[in-house]
This record gives sequence, structure tokens and C-alpha cells, in this order.
Amino acid sequence: MSICPICNGLREVFFLCTHCGVQMQDSGRLMDFYDDYSPYMEIDLMKMEDGYPDTHSGKKCPHLFTCPSCQKDEVIFIKE
Repeated sequence: MSICPICNGLREVFFLCTHCGVQMQDSGRLMDFYDDYSPYMEIDLMKMEDGYPDTHSGKKCPHLFTCPSCQKDEVIFIKE
């Protein structure tokens, strides 16, 4: 079992919006937005169903980052 350093508060990351250059905000794990129950599902199981072929095998946690200025969303993969 791997641990996402962002989900567990072990480190912070900062990304700039590729559209306008403003610092993006971490909105959390992408899989938490799938439906009402997805935040409570087994993480490794959700990674096998998230539509990204290597999130489970590559030990990556997909996070949704949003720009507060232009509202652009971007999925960024965090290494576990």
C-alpha cells in the first residue's frame, strides 16, 4: 500500500496555471468527485476504475487542481 504525500499532509506542492500563470489550488483526489460514495471507496480499487491506465501500477494519485483566476482545471499525478 502506498501513501500519497499530498493527501496525508506530508508535503505541499505548487503549480502555476498553464493558461494564466496564477498559482493553482489543490481540490483533492480526482476520484472523490466521481459520485457521492467514491470518497469512501477503497483507494486502490478506485484507481483500477479511474480511466488512467497506470495510476494503480505506477503508484500515482491523481489530484484535481483548479485555477482561482480563470477556473481552468488540470489533473496532476502525484507520486506516492
